[in-house]
Amino acid sequence: MGKDIEKYGRRGLQSGYLSVVVGISLVLFMLGLVLGAYFGLEHTQNAAKEDIEIDLFFNPDLNDSDIKLIEQELKSWENIKSVWFVSPERALEVFQSNEEEANEIKAIFNDQSPFPPSVSFNPIGNIVNKQGLLEIKQKILSTYPDQVAEVNYDENRVEQVNLGFLQWIYLFVAIGILLAIIAFAMINNTIRLALYSKRFTIKTMQLVGAKSGFIRRPFLWNSIVQGLLSAVVGMSLLLGVFYALKSYMEIVSSTYNFETFLLLFGVLICLGVLISLLSTWFALNKYLRKKLDNLY
Repeated sequence: MGKDIEKYGRRGLQSGYLSVVVGISLVLFMLGLVLGAYFGLEHTQNAAKEDIEIDLFFNPDLNDSDIKLIEQELKSWENIKSVWFVSPERALEVFQSNEEEANEIKAIFNDQSPFPPSVSFNPIGNIVNKQGLLEIKQKILSTYPDQVAEVNYDENRVEQVNLGFLQWIYLFVAIGILLAIIAFAMINNTIRLALYSKRFTIKTMQLVGAKSGFIRRPFLWNSIVQGLLSAVVGMSLLLGVFYALKSYMEIVSSTYNFETFLLLFGVLICLGVLISLLSTWFALNKYLRKKLDNLY
C-alpha cells in the first residue's frame, strides 16, 4: 500500500514537472515571437536609416579630381557606410522624372547640366538622428572648410524614421513586459502545484533541523534544469516558425542570421532559468513558512 502511494506520488510529481516545462516553453515561445518581431523591426529601422542620403556641395573653383579625392578620403571614415561621386549628368537624371524633361533642361542650358558635381553618402544606422548627423555635418565642414560649401540632408525624413519606429518599439516592449508578468503568475501557480506533493518532505526536513538553504538547493537546481529544457523546447518551436516563414517572407532570411538566433537563444535561456528559479523560490518559501497543521 505504501509503495503504491509512493508510486502515485512520484508519478504526480513527474507530471507536475512536465507541466512546468511545457508551460514555461509556451511562454518562452510567445516571448521569443515578440523578441523576434523586435529584432526584425530594429533591422528594418536600421536599413531605413542607412538609406538616408547626405549630399555634399563644393565651391565652384573645385575641379572633379579634387572632389573625387575627397570622396576617397570619406570612404575611410568609420561612420560612413558608402560614398559615391555624382556627376552633373547623373544629378540631372536623378532630378528629372523622365528623359524628355532632362533634354528640355539641357536645351535651355546649351546642352549642359545646370547641376554642379557633388558627393553623396549613406551614414551607418546608429548615427542617423538629429544629434549624430549634426556632428558629422560639423566634422565635414571643419575638415574641408575651403572645399565644402554645403552639407544637405532631409531632416524631416530623419525625424520620421526615428519617431515612427520608436512607437512600434515601445509597443513591443510593453507587450513583452505584459507577457512576462502573466508568465510569472501562471508558472508560479504551476510550480506550487508541482511542489504540493513534496510539502510534507520539505516540512520534515525543516523539523529535523535542516537549514532553509539546504532544503532549497535540490529544488532550485531542478528549476534550473527545467528552465534550460524549456528554453530548448521554446527555441525549437521558434526555429520551426521562422523556417516556415522563410519560404514566404524574404525579410526573414535577410534579417535573422546565426548571430541573431544565438542571441535569441541566450535571452530565452536567461528568461527560462530566471522565471523557473523565482517561481520555485517563492513557492518553497510558502511551504517553509507554513506550520505543519496548515499543510493538510
